[in-house]
Amino acid sequence: MPSLRPWHAHLQRRLPCGLLLATILLACSCKPAQKPDTEQADQMAMWLDSVPQLKALNVSNAEIGELAKAHQAGLTDPSTVVLIQLAREHKVPFTDGQSIADLLNAGSSEKTVLELARLNQLGILAGESEAMRLAGLSDQIILAVAQRRSKGLPVISGEKLGELKNTGASDATILEMVQRGDSDQTVSTYIAQRNRAAGGHSFVFEHAHKKS
Repeated sequence: MPSLRPWHAHLQRRLPCGLLLATILLACSCKPAQKPDTEQADQMAMWLDSVPQLKALNVSNAEIGELAKAHQAGLTDPSTVVLIQLAREHKVPFTDGQSIADLLNAGSSEKTVLELARLNQLGILAGESEAMRLAGLSDQIILAVAQRRSKGLPVISGEKLGELKNTGASDATILEMVQRGDSDQTVSTYIAQRNRAAGGHSFVFEHAHKKS
């Protein structure tokens, strides 16, 4: 009968190696996270030094991060100061960096972004404003929507505005409907009439006047 001693000796030789491998894997899994890249932090510090007005407004690290998102999308230094000042007036921290970046990347102007912030509608309308801009609606229409919402007035939804644009309605017509306070139902009627007209019928919009 063959001796079991060589097998035991082989196991004893392999066991420490296995323990060593397990120890290495455990050490790797417990290794502290790498330190963040300081280059970006240094660049942000230099940028902050170039805009001393921000320091006077006691901008937090979180706000600096939000401003960086907007700044990288093309927002100018003076506008970053205005945005922080508006946040202080509204007594809220500035958290709309990504929303601003999305709007700017969608083609909205810096002036529109600042006006939305003044109306305190930037965060509220962020996604909807971006969608309207991408649908081809003008900044003027976006601001008209924001102005009505800031006053608690009824306004056409962003989805319906996009449908209006898709029917070929002009910006002037859409703006008039927004400013008039038309409802989504009125817009649906308008779209249906335009679609019928596209099928060969003459188009005359029958606007339902509100009863006094």
